[in-house]
Amino acid sequence: MRALVQRVTQALVTVEDALVGQIDAGLVILLGVRDGDTDEQADWLADRVVHLRIFNDDEGRFDRSLHDIQGGALVVPQFTLYGDARRGRRPSFTAAALPGEAEPLYERFCQQIREQDIHVETGSFGAHMLVKIHNDGPVTIMLDTDISRRGNVRA
Repeated sequence: MRALVQRVTQALVTVEDALVGQIDAGLVILLGVRDGDTDEQADWLADRVVHLRIFNDDEGRFDRSLHDIQGGALVVPQFTLYGDARRGRRPSFTAAALPGEAEPLYERFCQQIREQDIHVETGSFGAHMLVKIHNDGPVTIMLDTDISRRGNVRA
């Protein structure tokens, strides 16, 4: 799984001009699910996102997490995070999980965040969405459950 995490002052997502999710300060999480991803990866990634220290403390250092600031999370499904554009001019999405596999993992990821007392809003799985993001900083971090991409990570 991949999560493109953006610190925001506010964000919202609409589908066909209807508001489906909105947060104030917190994180927008664009979530991609890869073919073969597991429940354990969804759990690990949700915990990592909630405790990622990318919010400023009183001295301006990245020392506070989403949990610390009691911010919200707007989780948007994003299969294009697995787009492969190394060949040709049109990306291939063959690494992305099919909707029947991806949606339950997306839902599990959201539920794992909710269980850590974080307010979660979501996009609409499979819909064409418009996402308005007021990126704060800007701060944008890519997280990946693929161990070969994580490098030497402490638990």
